[in-house]
Amino acid sequence: MKDILNELFNHGTLSRKAACDILTAITSGTINDAQTAAFLTVYGMRSITVEELAGFRDAMLEQATIIDLSDFNPIDLCGTGGDGKDTFNISTLASFVTAGAGIPVAKHGNYGVSSVSGSSNVMEHLGFVFTNDPEVIREQITKTNITFLHAPLFHPAMKAVAPIRKQLGIKTFFNMLGPLVNPAKPKLQSVGVFNLQLARNYEYLFQSETDKKYAILHAHDGYDEVSLTGKVRLAKNNGVSDLSASDFGMETLKQADLYGGETVKDAAQIFIKVLENKATKAQKNVVLANAATAISVAKDINILEAIDLARISLETGKALESFRKLIELNCSRANRTRPQSTQRA
Repeated sequence: MKDILNELFNHGTLSRKAACDILTAITSGTINDAQTAAFLTVYGMRSITVEELAGFRDAMLEQATIIDLSDFNPIDLCGTGGDGKDTFNISTLASFVTAGAGIPVAKHGNYGVSSVSGSSNVMEHLGFVFTNDPEVIREQITKTNITFLHAPLFHPAMKAVAPIRKQLGIKTFFNMLGPLVNPAKPKLQSVGVFNLQLARNYEYLFQSETDKKYAILHAHDGYDEVSLTGKVRLAKNNGVSDLSASDFGMETLKQADLYGGETVKDAAQIFIKVLENKATKAQKNVVLANAATAISVAKDINILEAIDLARISLETGKALESFRKLIELNCSRANRTRPQSTQRA
């Protein structure tokens, strides 16, 4: 590992196989914490190459617990995180709006590392119990049109590096990998990334998957989603375009409009207000814009048509219904499986 670190510090890069082998060694716990931290830090100082990204993805998927949801053909709405913008949980909310529009969703998520509230933080706070049981997951997506896949339960390899990532408190290449290693391997994806080079790397990888339909988002001002604060670069199967808020039929927002609060509780309060259609216009619109991007991929329609479907989902309560049903189903199953002696009268 020392030789590899020296090579990387001298601006060297890894082949796909080398990247796969090294990450496998790290996640198996055979590399010490100091060297692992140094390795992770490298990719905060320089861009990751396509070969490195592909190799890291290979290592993660080879060790993952894969779940087959292909008969649902779900979409995943997942950002890399790491944009440092402290937004509320926009992509998770957009996932429920998308589900409410009748599109199956397999949302991949994790705890926040460089932000207060990751998708797993807010879902857990609101009462969701994580699972990797295929029967439970299939029941969820069948009855509510959405399931939530908590990354650590499907990627045991992450256990070895989780404490190091938390201690570092900065984005690492694991942020870059999140949308690439959904254990359901969805053929439909709406992905947000935190820098332009990474957006191009994702395009290269997705273009090699001939059955993939995708949207890759990177806001010009650094957000890993449609922020409506400025132009967003949108790459789809048919090409790349730069969209402004007006292209979504909306007004330009300010960064303060998207602030997620200082605690998970703050983020959860915003989350519920959005689903209940009681949030600010700015909060509502940014969720609709991101949901519309996913809906446009899944239904192969234009953004404004997708905005209409997203708005119906949110304003008629369909998105809230998907959320409530998921939580109720989750709690009901937890009660059924709890030992009798621990159940309340």
